[in-house]
Amino acid sequence: MRNTFGNIFTLTTFGESHGEAVGGIIDGMPAGIEVDMDFIQHQLDRRRPGQSQITTQRKEPDHVELLSGVYQGKTTGTPIGFMVRNTNQRSSDYNNMVDLFRPSHADYTYYNKYGLRDPRGGGRSSARITISRCVGGALAMLALQQLGITIQAYTTQVGDIKLEGDYTHYDLSQIDSNIVRCPDLEKAQQMEALIREVKADGDTIGGVIACVIKGCPVGLGEPEFDKLHAQLGAAMLGINAVKGFEYGLGFDGVSQRGSQQNDVFVAHHGQITTRTNNSGGIQGGISNGQDIYFRVAFKPVATLLRSQNTVDANGCATVLQAKGRHDPCVLPRAVPIVESMAAMVLLDNYLLNKTVHI
Repeated sequence: MRNTFGNIFTLTTFGESHGEAVGGIIDGMPAGIEVDMDFIQHQLDRRRPGQSQITTQRKEPDHVELLSGVYQGKTTGTPIGFMVRNTNQRSSDYNNMVDLFRPSHADYTYYNKYGLRDPRGGGRSSARITISRCVGGALAMLALQQLGITIQAYTTQVGDIKLEGDYTHYDLSQIDSNIVRCPDLEKAQQMEALIREVKADGDTIGGVIACVIKGCPVGLGEPEFDKLHAQLGAAMLGINAVKGFEYGLGFDGVSQRGSQQNDVFVAHHGQITTRTNNSGGIQGGISNGQDIYFRVAFKPVATLLRSQNTVDANGCATVLQAKGRHDPCVLPRAVPIVESMAAMVLLDNYLLNKTVHI
């Protein structure tokens, strides 16, 4: 059972949605990194439930406790253990789902894989488990900051409402100025209105999160089975509700000719760079020093607050009426998760790259 992410910088997670706590162990964190607890908590606050009227109303403080690996405010190079306690579970909301399979959820697959499942909040398949990823990602970002590498994600589409330009057309400092986390304030208002409409109808809606990585050095990523874009794609596709990943021009570039899409090399102030960045900062599976940018597609949340036809564990047809507190749209809370997964991939590859030369 694969519960560990990474090669040198690793995160092993534990916990369930309605258990005592969720948490993890981070290994391979370089020593001497200043640990900014306010920054780590800020990333958790951006992910936590109950932060606005368009997210689940489960009320959790999501306060992180670091148990090891930090002394006098700096990492020691030893494993960092951490925990976030669950304090606001309502397991009774799931009593009517014990023997039913929610459509498009992990209930059926978990039951068949393991022979049993924890129905309370989805157990291990719950998006609440991404708390551990945010802690690991926040620590990775603190290390990357010392290297001049920054990572910013934002909501670029909800339903059929989307931004027309890429990240270069927007002021990314405006991402957290609204509850949708979209840098275009007018579009953000439209997205929020759509989410409220969907929520009132007991339904859910999906969308797209974009992410840009600036300051990445040349040379990260492996040339064969661990290409940098493949690692980023795997990290994003491992997030709950993610259905697609593309980087650079992605699918939009398939209608172009090579003469239109190739990133021509030029010299700029004595440095080699490219005139365009259609490759999204990655060529041959290795970072080329340009901005890395990609997009992640999220499906509508599977749990609806309306009746759905389904079957029980015996295959008998029945009707599910879900209860509880659920997100009508996962995107606003998923922004820091995307950033976190990207940060862990980047730091892991930076450390791996140190093994290339003696």
